[in-house]
Amino acid sequence: MKQLQFQSAKKEEAVLLVGLKGFLCCVELSIVFHFLGFFGLGIWGLGFDRLNFRNFEGIRMAQAVEEWYKQMPIITRTYLTAAIVTTIGCSLEIISPYDLYLNPVLVVKHYQVWRIVTNFLYFRKMDLDFLFHMFFLARYCKLLEENSFRGRTADFFYMILFGASVLTGTVLIGGMIPYISESFARIIFLSNSLTFMMVYVWSKQNPYIHMSFLGLFTFTAGYLPWVLLGFSVLVGASPWVDLLGMIAGHAYYFLEDVYPRMTGRRPLRTPALIKSLFAEEPVVAARPAEVRFAPPPVEDVQQN
Repeated sequence: MKQLQFQSAKKEEAVLLVGLKGFLCCVELSIVFHFLGFFGLGIWGLGFDRLNFRNFEGIRMAQAVEEWYKQMPIITRTYLTAAIVTTIGCSLEIISPYDLYLNPVLVVKHYQVWRIVTNFLYFRKMDLDFLFHMFFLARYCKLLEENSFRGRTADFFYMILFGASVLTGTVLIGGMIPYISESFARIIFLSNSLTFMMVYVWSKQNPYIHMSFLGLFTFTAGYLPWVLLGFSVLVGASPWVDLLGMIAGHAYYFLEDVYPRMTGRRPLRTPALIKSLFAEEPVVAARPAEVRFAPPPVEDVQQN
């Protein structure tokens, strides 16, 4: 009897812990959305101090979040959703990070091929670093898909696929090189590097946009990856994660933008199989109507 009571008490304690963790994760997620809206994404236009449930401000904010989410392009929306769901699942201990990290031995010998994809979805614990990377992902991934790759969803997906392949190959090769193999062995999640790659590609395609870093100094977008790399070093983070993203981003930028201008050949053509997966929407550019200057009617000339 005592054993049954002990087991029931344990179950109640476990349920309470799971509920508490769920509540904390919901609070953290709301802070994430507020953080993103504070930085100009338009998610959360009002602060917590302005909440007024009598005037249905909570409903308005929920509608703003839903509208912002639906307006996201398909690739950005899918990746952001998968990243947030995976990270929250790990925080709630529903998913184990040990089942997600990149392990070539388990992929080859135990056929756990999902690790090739899932290591790009987990952004570690939900802290300030997670907030920054969700901001980078939501902002620069969206800017690339809406501007540089507008009407070319298949090309944008191929860019992400190319970057993920370069990152995975670099980590595997770097793990076999003496003196640096230990640093590469610690990199088991490449989500941050893939996000940094998008930042690098965007900065190369928009190098003259003026930006400000925390209001301390201004610079052009071409230096954005280096500013973020320096900030990572200052806060004590490993520079290898950002450097990997810069390597993958520069590889794509060179093969897609620089090399074709030099040789007239484009090595990164999107395969027809990938193009068949996406229905490309034609981009309609508004053009001014054709204006012709004709002489005035004869009657007007005679009257004058």
